[in-house]
Amino acid sequence: MPLKLTLKPHERVVLGGAVVKNGASTCHFLIENNVPILRQADILSETQATTPCRKIYFIIQLMYIDQAQNAELQPVYWSIVREVIEAAPSMKALISKTSQFIIDGKYYQALKTARKLIQYEEELVKNAKSS
Repeated sequence: MPLKLTLKPHERVVLGGAVVKNGASTCHFLIENNVPILRQADILSETQATTPCRKIYFIIQLMYIDQAQNAELQPVYWSIVREVIEAAPSMKALISKTSQFIIDGKYYQALKTARKLIQYEEELVKNAKSS
């Protein structure tokens, strides 16, 4: 079943590794095969990867977009994951779920779970600052 994609004016999307930017009007099109797709709202740039969980998200994003790089990216991912679990053991359940998706090759689902990691990390930092 094709995926119907609607882009707002000037919105970006990553389609199978290519960054596509829409023009001045809304655009509708169908994706008829299985390729990595990330909407602008889900894209994290390298400069935005400023915390450990954001780095995890960024690495997973790279794995999802270009799976040929996974051999080089997975050791980086596991290294950051170990550091996060050491620093914040309360994140272990979310990290385990994210990691299982990666092991299963379900990178989009791993990204969705990594988004929850970022939210949890922000809560921890906020609570630490208010203490």
